Amino acid sequence: MRIVFFGTPDFAVPSLDTLRRGGHDVVAVVTQPDRPHGRSRSKLVAPPVKVAAIAAGLEVLQPERPVGDLFAATLRHHNAELGVVAAYGHLLKPDILAIPTRGMINVHASLLPRWRGAAPIQAAILHGDRATGVSIMQMEAGLDSGPVYLRRELPIGTEDTAESLTLRLAELGAEALLEVVDALEGGKLPAEPQRAAEATFAPKIDRPAARVPWEKSAVDVALHLRAFDPWPGAWSEGPAGELKLFTPRLTEGRGAPGVVLEATPALIVACGDGAVQVAEVKAAGGKRLAAADWLRGRPLSVGDRLA
Repeated sequence: MRIVFFGTPDFAVPSLDTLRRGGHDVVAVVTQPDRPHGRSRSKLVAPPVKVAAIAAGLEVLQPERPVGDLFAATLRHHNAELGVVAAYGHLLKPDILAIPTRGMINVHASLLPRWRGAAPIQAAILHGDRATGVSIMQMEAGLDSGPVYLRRELPIGTEDTAESLTLRLAELGAEALLEVVDALEGGKLPAEPQRAAEATFAPKIDRPAARVPWEKSAVDVALHLRAFDPWPGAWSEGPAGELKLFTPRLTEGRGAPGVVLEATPALIVACGDGAVQVAEVKAAGGKRLAAADWLRGRPLSVGDRLA
């Protein structure tokens, strides 16, 4: 099948690779423009999907936004039968969705209608879901509201972070995508309408959302640290400035929320109920380190408060 593929981050690369290995003809890849990275913001870095597409000899399109007559004409030129979207990063308007003759389908990292929106993986961890998964859905004008062809479930481990869960969901999504595309190529495939009343939403992540809510229980704080690992990193302000915290473990301890209960050799912080031990930290401008190594400089003391 002739396919135009829309995707940007690492999550989308297995889907692109699997379509090609499955014998489908990816006629063009649409991804976001190269963006500046690093502290100086002076170097442009290509998105992972572009890197994979170029390595495979595929044509790459990088519009700032996927709109306008010129972009639409370029898509029509490729005569794609199907559009596939995997974490592209832009909503597509109805005129673009209608260009492939069979429409467009989306690889979404949740069990729709739960966690529609931009950050379903983080939301699933943050809210303590025991399982998540992928949904292959027909795209329409609404936000992740189209009918679903296929769902595949995946358990969330007690130590899963957004990074580890993303890796597993990317592979699962690629497998499910190929199953759906193969079935569509062979004929029509039924899709199940979503139950809109059951929908929950996972908004785009911003920095304030990642601030650690120490007033919550230790269970919730641990989920928070895992949900925002590695990006943007759950953070607090302390005596030494901003500190990002990773790899939590529930432990015993009582104190005012955010108060440091132990600072050597482990970092233990009180929550609204219980306490968490933090195994890794990253100070502003520094590298991610084992908490025990970072604490050797004694930047924190028992009784200090993170807020």
